[in-house]
Amino acid sequence: MPPTIDRRHLLLAGSLAAALPGGTPAAPLLESDGREIDLWPGGTPGGAHVTAAEKVEDLAPGVTPRNRVVWHVRRPLITVFEPRARPRGITFLVIPGGGYQRVVIDREGFDTAAFFTEQGYGAAVLRYRLPGDRWAAGPDAPVHDGLRALRWLRANSAVGTRLGVIGFSAGGHLAGRLITEPALASPTYDALDDVVARPDLAALIYPVIFTTGEAAHAGSAQQLIAAGVAPTDGALARYEPHAHVSAATPPTMLVHAADDRSVPVENSLRMFAALRATGVATELHVFDSGGHGFGMRSIAGKSVASWPMLVANWAAAHAAA
Repeated sequence: MPPTIDRRHLLLAGSLAAALPGGTPAAPLLESDGREIDLWPGGTPGGAHVTAAEKVEDLAPGVTPRNRVVWHVRRPLITVFEPRARPRGITFLVIPGGGYQRVVIDREGFDTAAFFTEQGYGAAVLRYRLPGDRWAAGPDAPVHDGLRALRWLRANSAVGTRLGVIGFSAGGHLAGRLITEPALASPTYDALDDVVARPDLAALIYPVIFTTGEAAHAGSAQQLIAAGVAPTDGALARYEPHAHVSAATPPTMLVHAADDRSVPVENSLRMFAALRATGVATELHVFDSGGHGFGMRSIAGKSVASWPMLVANWAAAHAAA
């Protein structure tokens, strides 16, 4: 193996160490460690007016660990990783954020998969379409990709495997829509259309919930407007997950930092209130500090470093319930 890979593995392992019990680092993951699944193998639907080219950008070329983002996703996919410890019977669909302008595949995607597979969970990192790229489905395009990914995972997992979603920031908004709108109409495509898409549990990490008001994330809301949503509170409110919580919404954990200036903690507080009011099993962890986008890399030495294990233990408890 080339020395650059060895060095990157070492550094990424160190960056994850604080999140693991006893400081034991998780072995990092590369795309080659998993299985890449094209979500729409016969061609991504609704792309007749999409002109932007997909681009993977390394935000710090030559620096390890990598920090890549994907712009203008044209080929939605999941990278599927098997558990690297005794299987717990749960596979997580990991949904990175990026303000609906890009997909942060390393910091919130593969880093997260590395931790959870080390804990005995399966993981599939989602690369989803962005709503403002002129897809026919507009703001629902990323949701269709998420539903498609859940259907594929359910159809191709061992009998009895439960499915969870972990979403970050705008990916948390997408995860919020997946758990509250699992029957959202998708393009008729193939036999997977008949597979149940509802996940069994969810973890929303500093999620975008509001698309209107002072606590809204303006960047994500602007991308919904670019996708064809009228720039009014009435139109944008349709895309707020808390408004669609029902008794069918699966158990959901929320994680946020009180000092998040990008996506205010009120987003998680509102979602938590909606879940409680509807009788959905829920748990909320608000950390005093951590800011926004801490993921797995910006948590060493902070109380927020406990979030991955909190989610892992909570998911295990609900799997046994």
